Amino acid sequence: MDGPSGITQCPIAPNGTFTYDFEVNQAGTYWYHSHNQGQYPDGLRAPFIVHDTSAPFAGQFDEEFTLTMTDWYHDEMPVLLHKYQSTTDKSTTDNGITAPIPDTGLLNDQVEPKIHMKPGKTYLVHMICHSNYAGVMIWFEGHNFTVVEVDGVYTEAADVGAKNIRLAPGQRWSFLVKSKPDTSANYAIFATLDVNMLFPPIGLPFFGFAGNMSAWLVYDEAKPLPPVPTFYSFDFFDDWTLIPYDREPILEPDHVIVMDTGFANINGIARSVINNVTYLTQKVPSLYTAATVGSNYSSNPEVYGQVNPFILKYGENVEIIVNNNHNNLHPWHIHGHDFQVIQRGDPNVGPFSGYWTNVSSTPLKRDTIMANKNSNVVVRFTADNPGVWAFHCHIEWHIDSGLMATLIEAPDYISNDVQISGSQIQNCKDYGMGYEGNAAGNTENPLDLTGSNSQVQQYAQGALYPPGQDFYKRKRSVPGVSPSPNHPRRLKW
Repeated sequence: MDGPSGITQCPIAPNGTFTYDFEVNQAGTYWYHSHNQGQYPDGLRAPFIVHDTSAPFAGQFDEEFTLTMTDWYHDEMPVLLHKYQSTTDKSTTDNGITAPIPDTGLLNDQVEPKIHMKPGKTYLVHMICHSNYAGVMIWFEGHNFTVVEVDGVYTEAADVGAKNIRLAPGQRWSFLVKSKPDTSANYAIFATLDVNMLFPPIGLPFFGFAGNMSAWLVYDEAKPLPPVPTFYSFDFFDDWTLIPYDREPILEPDHVIVMDTGFANINGIARSVINNVTYLTQKVPSLYTAATVGSNYSSNPEVYGQVNPFILKYGENVEIIVNNNHNNLHPWHIHGHDFQVIQRGDPNVGPFSGYWTNVSSTPLKRDTIMANKNSNVVVRFTADNPGVWAFHCHIEWHIDSGLMATLIEAPDYISNDVQISGSQIQNCKDYGMGYEGNAAGNTENPLDLTGSNSQVQQYAQGALYPPGQDFYKRKRSVPGVSPSPNHPRRLKW
């Protein structure tokens, strides 16, 4: 399990404690974050860097630093989600315009940070995009970068050259960069939120948009900081050209899954859909359902409810074709695996219509890939990690509006080998959520889904607690705060 609420565990109730005990057996650049009803964009996230003394680039750098990049909203997520996922939303929807536009962008959660550099050194630079919505383009003045890792997967060294680096939400990159031989000057860093994801699909002007970010590589504090240049166009480095260091041969699929993705108006609310079905969190986490309904039922997707479940057999090579039937970019992320990226269509080529003739024999591997607008992307992986894994767009607005599937991998292993611990059961009880049975919590007849969640709520309130109450309609009294949608009750997560 890896923590997403409703999938591998119940949410942690206010003042609760949950201990994650795991073996670190993957090195690289990662980040930990809440996976519960839009919490991480408010700040519940941070880098998680795992070192490896046997990495291909070990011994080739002197120091390292991490640079995070994110969009930022002045309102908190419960307020914004209520506006976005509500019948009272008058701003329009993802069928008309987009989810809420960020107010600004941050580097290392700061405005105009300084990164101090020493001359004559080689740095290992970890970059992490933990945006809610927008990807980030970033440029460094006067320094050459060499890619050595993406999303925890080592790559053969690849020079970026004069191109710009583009990170989608959820993506990570690691680079080697040589510092200057002296301290004669400081150098600018320019970054911007990806306006391609925010504005062109809806035809809105972005003049005055505060998505540009500045920072500096500082060699000498006494010297002036150079001005940040103006960019009129970008030339992105294409991750498609990267070769995995292990040169894993292309996998041949045993099981092909097609996901037609888009948006639909359901009960007056803009929802994301996969094969015309929107993901809805159920009354029992899907992993707990797999572990408790018994081996006769755990391979039946019906018992998991409306979570877009796909059953995978242990050891099979799985291909997922994502048809992005939407006029915007979508970063697709898998839990529990890396995947080979077999092909990624150019914008506006439409749904998948066949394999290219020039597919790489050693394709790019990572765990998050951007699907272009009105296009498709094809990925493959081996189902060798029994568990229940999320596969979703890494735009948090779209996760919360249902753009997520559930991969039930080797359910026969789970039903025979996985025991839900007492502490996990207690965590569910503390939160007020079921921990056994099918999606409805039925332990007698797994095929009886009466009471499971199958209707889109008429309001959303993020992770405010307790769940199931409309904080924006019921009367309440909070000292010093008026009961309005702009001032929801603040509670500990």
